[in-house]
Amino acid sequence: QVQLMESGGGLVHPGGSLSLSCVASGSMLRVNVLGWYRQAPGNQRALVAAITSGGTTDYADAAKGRFALSGDKANKTVHLQMNSLKPEDTTVYSCKARRKLIVGGKTKMYDYWGQGTQVPDTS
Repeated sequence: QVQLMESGGGLVHPGGSLSLSCVASGSMLRVNVLGWYRQAPGNQRALVAAITSGGTTDYADAAKGRFALSGDKANKTVHLQMNSLKPEDTTVYSCKARRKLIVGGKTKMYDYWGQGTQVPDTS
């Protein structure tokens, strides 16, 4: 099992910055991706940014140029720095860890989610 603890949610000021952190605990064996997702009301949860165990990052188009994801493998932590915030960035952000296993010759993915952290707007 992987447990994920998110922190850093807070009020968003348009044009401002906010940092989110996700700390993983438990077995990280075969966990090859850690990432942040967000879900606006009425929408499906969508990728914001993710980082692989090799350090490769992937960003949603809405995050490119504004958000930066960094990983600290030793402390099993990922940090999402969000800049130039917009009203549409206000929603619930959740951290996800993905474990990849080969079972019976087949690849299986296991996803673990944090509780989520609210990034509300100031209105």
